[in-house]
Amino acid sequence: MSVNFIGMVTTNKNSEIHAPVGPAIDIDYLQRFARAHEEAGFDRVLVPYHSNGPDAILTIAQVAAATRHIKLMLAHRPGFVAPTLAARQLATLDQFSGGRLGVHIISGGSDVEQRRDGDFLDHDRRYARTDEYLEVLRKVWTAGEPFDHHGEFYRVEQAFSEVKPVQQPHIPIFFGGASEAAIPVAGRHADIYALWGESLDQVRELTGRVRTEAARHGREISFSVSFRPILAATEDAAWERAERILAETRRLRSGNGSRHPAQTGPQESVGARRLLAAAEKGDRVDRRLWTAIARETGARYNSTALVGTPEQVAEALLDYYDLGVTTFLIRGFDPLEDALDYGRELIPRTRELVAERVRQKLEKQQKQQKQAA
Repeated sequence: MSVNFIGMVTTNKNSEIHAPVGPAIDIDYLQRFARAHEEAGFDRVLVPYHSNGPDAILTIAQVAAATRHIKLMLAHRPGFVAPTLAARQLATLDQFSGGRLGVHIISGGSDVEQRRDGDFLDHDRRYARTDEYLEVLRKVWTAGEPFDHHGEFYRVEQAFSEVKPVQQPHIPIFFGGASEAAIPVAGRHADIYALWGESLDQVRELTGRVRTEAARHGREISFSVSFRPILAATEDAAWERAERILAETRRLRSGNGSRHPAQTGPQESVGARRLLAAAEKGDRVDRRLWTAIARETGARYNSTALVGTPEQVAEALLDYYDLGVTTFLIRGFDPLEDALDYGRELIPRTRELVAERVRQKLEKQQKQQKQAA
């Protein structure tokens, strides 16, 4: 199995250590950011969704126009547009981008965030709606003739789309959600199940549950884990950089009126609770996992880091690969600069380690076959 890397782009420069400056949309920055990922050797780039930010569909169309071959991943929340319309929009984007689109389904882990867009379903009901939404979405992408659907959340008659995705049988579906309500939906619909940067034991446990659920439907699922790598030429320098990032995060949060982490998260997000559970074990977990930013911010998003030299972080990623994780979403605290830095050593070195691991497994299999013969 090969390894894939996903980055993330935003419409202006911002992170825990960079307060947004200027307008919400800086077209030049977005284009440079997207091209930087392409130059750095990323396989795909994510455009996130926020209830108070620029429209993600229009943003990813701009990213597609600014790049040539990198694949795309659109964060998409069911419930704010009919699944029939979303299916046509996404299929159209897949056509215009030359078959580069993936869609990351996020049902929502914050009631506050959802209600800004007028969604008042509770956490578990959102996942029930997502289940039906994805059923209709996939049917629109694949149906050869009009169909009716009468469900709990959606009712359509003679639904059909003349535009189909370039990718067959349909656009890849990434899926996030770690709750008991989420995992059955992932098992039925996800092509790639996405986790935040948890400990090795947590990832082993959760991916096992998702695999079991998928197997009930005769399906197999791939896995993605998200990290915020902090790199430097030496291990000591990397940890020193991590401490500077934490100090600047605290300074900016105290200066803009941010509340205590316990008040800002995790709200309804089980994934956030899992990150905080990892943080309870200490700031440093396993070989390289650093949890201090997750604790500071309430773990409301992917906020755990792998800290070390490029070689050390690549080896840490290999530990997750050995658990069956074949995709890594990595983004930095210095967003554009880190994306380019990852492309210099971390991404190529990780690919080399994975290729060596694949070679070793193949040789072992061949040896066993010869012994059996």
